[in-house]
Order: sequence, then C-alpha cells, then structure tokens
Amino acid sequence: MGASINIYTDGSSLGNPGPGGYGIILEWKKKNYIKEYSKGFKYTTNNRMELLAVVVALEKLKINRANVVVFTDSKYIVDSVELKRVFKWENNNFKKIKNPDLWIRFLKMKSKHNIKFIWIKGHSNHPQNERCDKLAVMAAKNNPVERDLQYEEFVKNKN
Repeated sequence: MGASINIYTDGSSLGNPGPGGYGIILEWKKKNYIKEYSKGFKYTTNNRMELLAVVVALEKLKINRANVVVFTDSKYIVDSVELKRVFKWENNNFKKIKNPDLWIRFLKMKSKHNIKFIWIKGHSNHPQNERCDKLAVMAAKNNPVERDLQYEEFVKNKN
C-alpha cells in the first residue's frame, strides 16, 4: 500500500480575472512531514488558481502510487473529477472546455496516484483551508510578476 498523503488547496483571484494566487499544504503524517507552498500570478482567474493548486501539489509528490486525499473548497474541481466530467472532456480533446492545459497536467498526475477529492466549505474555520486561503490571497496581493501565459493566450485568441 502506498503512502497516505493529505493535500489542502485553495486558489484566489483579486478580480476575476485579475492578480491571482494559490496556497497548498501537503501533509504526510507517517513521516511527520508538513510543507506549505504558494505562488502568485499577474493576471488569471479563480478557477485556474484552484486547479493549479491541485496540479502543483500533485506534481510536488516525489513518490508514485500514493493514496492521496485532496481537500478543496472548489466545487468546480470536485464535481469535474468525482462526476467524471474531466474524462469525458479528455475523450473529446477538451473542445470548448476552459483550462485544458491544467486538466491535461492533472490527468497526467492522476495516473500516478490513487486520488480522492473531498469538498470542504470555504471560510468555515477549517484550519488547513483557512491557511491555504491566506497563502493564496497573500500571493495574489504581493504584486505578482509571474505570468499565466496559457490564460493570457486564451484571452488573446478569444478577442
């Protein structure tokens, strides 16, 4: 049986679109390992930051075949995965689906782990979710210079 790892994530954007960021907490209790990550982007959306947080967290795992539980307040992500929508999108080459670049990265990571999603209500005093929210908001507010190039390209092509 693989390692059991809890991942907590949140995404934020100040304006939608606007400056954004994500916050992540990785917990591997067996090894007494807790690590936090955050990053801000100059111009992006809330849903992109929610999804990017999950993708980056999974990409940070150095082991394969882990049993991972992802806690998120994003119904967008939980419903897309748990209701198997993302697999239908994949079969349709992500036509007319937002954030295909991030969903493709997610599916690559999903094949490496046993992942379960749990939705938690945002701003409900869940300690890790509150901390991830603070990390995401701070990253968005900290005058980020990193660019979400895929999103900027999408906006450019849309106009």
